[in-house]
Amino acid sequence: MNNCNIILAGVGGQGILLTAEILGTAAVQEGCNVRVSEIHGMAQRGGSVVSHVRIGEKALSPTVLEGTADIIVGLEPMETLRNIRFASKNTIVLVNTEPFEISGAQYPEVEEILKKLRCFTQNIILIDAVTLAKKAGTVATQNIVMLGALAAVGKLPMKTETLKEGIRELVPTKYLDINMRAFELGCNAVKKTDST
Repeated sequence: MNNCNIILAGVGGQGILLTAEILGTAAVQEGCNVRVSEIHGMAQRGGSVVSHVRIGEKALSPTVLEGTADIIVGLEPMETLRNIRFASKNTIVLVNTEPFEISGAQYPEVEEILKKLRCFTQNIILIDAVTLAKKAGTVATQNIVMLGALAAVGKLPMKTETLKEGIRELVPTKYLDINMRAFELGCNAVKKTDST
């Protein structure tokens, strides 16, 4: 697969921009043409953040057109639903099942959100990224758990090892071991899903 359109959706503080940067860095390291763009909602923790990552010869503009995403990585269920317009029936959607709830706000049932997502595509992979991130050492690594899950789907035009090099390059050394663990846990979560 030469071209790959990825949407990363979540909220401020979940590491969307770092994840996009790692994908972009890995793509460049492998000599791929890549475009990365960010769209912010409220510029604060808890506001919507979306990154578009386009890899391949056809990646001439920085944003993914509606209905043309190959993969949507949702770090938060509601934000995944907000960006489902980028999906087609062929899109793979990776969803972190743990909501990022803001105190005082009404949050729909996750099962209701998943039901709506399935109206667009049946290719939905559920990842309990919060539990896996805690297992890695800190809840702050849920973005890297989701990156590992994305790598394991096997649709990226870059090698998994190159993504790991991107993590080594961009994550501070003192957090590197935890992040590498988180990446592996995310990878393994998808591989287990595939084998069941």
